Amino acid sequence: MTLKDEERDTLIKYRTEQAHEMVDEVRFLIDNNKLRLAVKQIYYGMFYILCSLALKHQFKTSKHRELLGWFNKTFIKEGKIDRKYGAIVHDAFDNRTESDYGVKRKFEKAEVEEMFSDMMDFITTIENQLIKED
Repeated sequence: MTLKDEERDTLIKYRTEQAHEMVDEVRFLIDNNKLRLAVKQIYYGMFYILCSLALKHQFKTSKHRELLGWFNKTFIKEGKIDRKYGAIVHDAFDNRTESDYGVKRKFEKAEVEEMFSDMMDFITTIENQLIKED
């Protein structure tokens, strides 16, 4: 099923809004010492903005790793986006996995604050890429 331009634009806007909602949610979670959940939502904020980028390029997948691989191949390796953003999103994915399944992993507040800062930088960078492509 191919999305019409209008439908795709609506979905891009929706996913971008979800990313921004995650920024507010993560701030709340950090402020209330819900660090494991904050780590998980940090990744999802990046995931949602990457979904916007994928929609823009008509890339479809239901797999997180495929989305990250596509982003790395299409934007990082091609030099369209700085390599550090590939590392940021991959680290966020690994941290989310550790938050969900890791029994012994404890996240410190300062560490999660740094992840949060990276998340906001990542979202801004991907949004700028989307604007540049319009």
